[in-house]
Amino acid sequence: MRVVAAMSGGVDSAVAASRMVEAGHEVVGVHLALSQNAATLRESARGCCTIEDAGDARRVADVLGIPFYVWDMATRFRRDVVDDFVAEYAAGRTPNPCLRCNEKIKFAALLDKALALGFDAVATGHYAQVVETPGGRRELHRAVDPAKDQSYVLGVLDAAQLARSFFPLGDTTKPEIREEARARGFFVASKPDSHDVCFIADGDTKGWLTARLGEQPGDIVDADGAVVGRHTGAYSYTVGQRRGLGLAKDTLDGEPRYVLQVEASTNTVVIGTRDLLGVDAVTGSHARWCGPPPEGVISVGAQVRAHGEEVPATAWADGEVVHVRLDERVRGVAPGQSVVLYDGTRVVGSATITDAALSTRPKP
Repeated sequence: MRVVAAMSGGVDSAVAASRMVEAGHEVVGVHLALSQNAATLRESARGCCTIEDAGDARRVADVLGIPFYVWDMATRFRRDVVDDFVAEYAAGRTPNPCLRCNEKIKFAALLDKALALGFDAVATGHYAQVVETPGGRRELHRAVDPAKDQSYVLGVLDAAQLARSFFPLGDTTKPEIREEARARGFFVASKPDSHDVCFIADGDTKGWLTARLGEQPGDIVDADGAVVGRHTGAYSYTVGQRRGLGLAKDTLDGEPRYVLQVEASTNTVVIGTRDLLGVDAVTGSHARWCGPPPEGVISVGAQVRAHGEEVPATAWADGEVVHVRLDERVRGVAPGQSVVLYDGTRVVGSATITDAALSTRPKP
């Protein structure tokens, strides 16, 4: 096959590209330029897409003896990921930009361009597995390394995209990947992993959002509606947040308070005690299925955060709307997050959470 290997400049994508070469594919390395004003050097484990990263990817491609290109997708990334991130927070929701990037950039813009240029597939350094069934259908499964599993952020891929995707690292642990990189002579073998939101290099999401949305003072209220404090922008809070509320403990009887709701329409943040956080009924929109859509009510495992625990649940779809009834209460479920559904290790699909509450009727 003719394969585009997405090369970020890190150790995972380097080993993924090398494994595709070793498997006998005709591989071309591609680094995605996602920033319109890319920094020259990486200054921490946060951030990505610096000029240094592009250089690191090129050097790995040279070692492998494969062609290497930089594709400029900065405009598309800003529109589909960065602007979407700002708009979601402004609307009182908590988005996951990694899912949006995978959906809109790596497995839409990148894959579409690769196919248009005559390539057959795209390979990335994500930790997940694609398993082919006896009937020839490709399924997305969890990686063998639970600490690195990234199937959650790939839950937005559909069957057509999975048919053109390779994840060569899914059967290997991260320490083994670094050792393999050293054995292959890749100097990125010890390079730190990127983490957090890649386009907020200093990790200060609140400050980054304030610079774009401006201060918007409003009330912090308790579950009964009584004003207990003030904030400078409801967009900088998320459901389940405990720290940084700016409240005097002596006004709240010393018991910790958490964000229960962000009401963008009134610019209000609602807080309450931990016992008020639990929900067991989740509704989502923008359904994405990694295979055939489920029929009727199905038993699944549901995960609502990238590094959260999987919870037994039942789910059913109503067009683009997905309903999930959790077998136990989960805290800190925020609109804008994604719920990803599993059948064992297989990813069934995902939806963007629009509402989370305590169920008021029996399970279907």
